[in-house]
Amino acid sequence: MVSMEAAFFDLDKTVIDRASIAAFGRPFMKGGLINRRVVARAAVSQFIYLYFGADEDRLVRVRQAMLAMTKGWDRAQVRQIVRETLLQTIEPIMYAEALELMELHRAAGHRVYLVSASPEEIVLPLTDMLSVDGAICSRGEVDDEGRYTGRMAFYAYGEAKAIAMRELAERTGIDLAASSAYSDSATDLPMLEAVGRPVAVNADRALAKVARERGWEMRTFTKPIRLRDRVGRTTPVVTTSLAVAGAALILWRRGVRRHQPGGRAAA
Repeated sequence: MVSMEAAFFDLDKTVIDRASIAAFGRPFMKGGLINRRVVARAAVSQFIYLYFGADEDRLVRVRQAMLAMTKGWDRAQVRQIVRETLLQTIEPIMYAEALELMELHRAAGHRVYLVSASPEEIVLPLTDMLSVDGAICSRGEVDDEGRYTGRMAFYAYGEAKAIAMRELAERTGIDLAASSAYSDSATDLPMLEAVGRPVAVNADRALAKVARERGWEMRTFTKPIRLRDRVGRTTPVVTTSLAVAGAALILWRRGVRRHQPGGRAAA
C-alpha cells in the first residue's frame, strides 16, 4: 500500500471558536431536550473553557454531567436537530485560518480528518459540510429503542485519539511520521505526539509550555468566518490558485526543513 500524508484537526477551539456541544444549546432547548437553566449553565462553562482551558477533573465532571443529561434522549431526534440547525449553528463560528489550512493540505494531496471528543451526531455531519475525508469522534451507547443509555461506547479523548489515529493509519496507509496534527489542549498531547508535525493552535497554558519546550510550531486562530462569506469573496478559480500556490509553498518548506540539521518536516 502506498503511504500518504494526512492532517488531523481537533474541533473545539481549533476548527471552531467554542465547544461544539455547547453551541447546540439553543437548538436542543427548542427541541425540548434541555431547559433554559441548562443552557445558562453551559454558557458559564463555555466561558471558563474559553479563558481558562479544561483540566482533567473539569472534563470528567462535564462528561459525567452530559451523559446524565442525555440519558433517555432519542438518537434519531438528536440527529434531526443537528441536521436541521448545523449550518446556522456551526458555520458562523468556524476559523478562517483552519479552513485555509484544510484547503492547503488537500491541495498538497493530504487526507484531512476531524478528531474530536464531541459526539458523532455533531462531528459526522461536519465532515460532510467541510468535505473532509473522515472523523474520529465519540459514540454514545444506545439501547434497543434507539435511546442513549448514559454510557459511552467510545470516548475519543486523550490516548484514545492517538490509538484511533494509529488504527486508521494502518488501515489506510497513512504515514503518521510525515503527517500533521492541530490542537489547542494539553489533553491532546497523545494525538500531537502521534504525528511527525504537531502544531499547537490557540494553546492552553499547559500545551503552550510543552510546545515551547519541544520546539513545536504554534499558531493563533482569531478569525471566525462564515463559509458563505468566504466563498462570496473569491471565485473558485482564485481559491484553487491560492490553494495550489500554498501547497507548493508547503512542499518547498518541507524540503528546506528536511535538509536542515534536526529539521522537522513541515506542512
